[in-house]
Amino acid sequence: MKKVEKESLIKSFLLFFISQSLLIGALFIINYEKEVQTLDEQIFSQMRICSFNLQCSEYDIDFVPKDKHELYKLYKNSEDLSSYFTIPGSQKNYLKIYLPKKQYDKKIAKLREKSALIFLSVLLVIALLSALFALYALSPLRNALHLTEEFIKDILHDFNTPLSTLRLNISILANELGENKNIKRAQNAVQNILNLQANLRAYLHSHASQKEEFALDEFVRERVELIAIPFRDITVEVDVPALTLFTNKDAFTRIFDNLLSNALKYNKQKGKVFVRYEKGQLIIEDTGKGIKNPSKVFERFYKEQARGIGIGLHIVKKLCEELGIEISLTSKIDKGSSFYLNLQKLEHR
Repeated sequence: MKKVEKESLIKSFLLFFISQSLLIGALFIINYEKEVQTLDEQIFSQMRICSFNLQCSEYDIDFVPKDKHELYKLYKNSEDLSSYFTIPGSQKNYLKIYLPKKQYDKKIAKLREKSALIFLSVLLVIALLSALFALYALSPLRNALHLTEEFIKDILHDFNTPLSTLRLNISILANELGENKNIKRAQNAVQNILNLQANLRAYLHSHASQKEEFALDEFVRERVELIAIPFRDITVEVDVPALTLFTNKDAFTRIFDNLLSNALKYNKQKGKVFVRYEKGQLIIEDTGKGIKNPSKVFERFYKEQARGIGIGLHIVKKLCEELGIEISLTSKIDKGSSFYLNLQKLEHR
């Protein structure tokens, strides 16, 4: 299950479960108060019966002087529950029948225990219903996502034949006519499509469970040697220690390649790119044009240059979220940009 599906499932479950739990909780509170009231009425009824026959195994009896207490009414205080009744032939005293507070508390505790047990049972049923509701609500989304992914995979697969034809014909033209700007532009366009194709493939696959160990320093040097070949006027300096990462290598490759290729493409002539590791962060820094709106660069289709379609960094952000990498950046116009990848969670010690 993909991250977006898990998020939708959890949100649907919580929305249904919390709303139903609050409703049921309110009903249980009202019901509990009614049960306490019923218990008090039952106690008072038993006291009245006791006042006639004085056979009160559960209650205590006392005789008290007449005072301001109202007859035939249940009183509650910190010591007991009591009620007062008349004594035939007596003008000075009342009959006091009372239940010690400790015994009353035991009755209340049993009542609470019973209510809590029923409430937990109902919550369990609500949790089951919430899970079924969430799965049912998620099914149309899952089907739509599945169809979209299959469509994109088919499109990506169909790209292979025309792209191979284009690359072959461009190579033939380059051999016949020699290198020129138009051929170079066509080669760059094809390479951009290939990069986009690779990014989309990486984005479509789930990488959370597909992990492996690899050396960061060796990985960085290999990718730099491969990607920096067309940018001979750009100097790339690497300062990465011997460090082992444990994550999905293919997704991490997409992340690093995008950031490094951007640092090279949008650099100035005879510029520099620095790849270094400091305090748990892999930093890709360039001396290029800089970014006007750093807060928007990860938005889909946002771009500040004519080239590209503005989806590369959006995919980078999504892949970082999937791998548990915190990504951030700083940038100054005409000074350059720095991207920071926090890899502390991926370090294999």
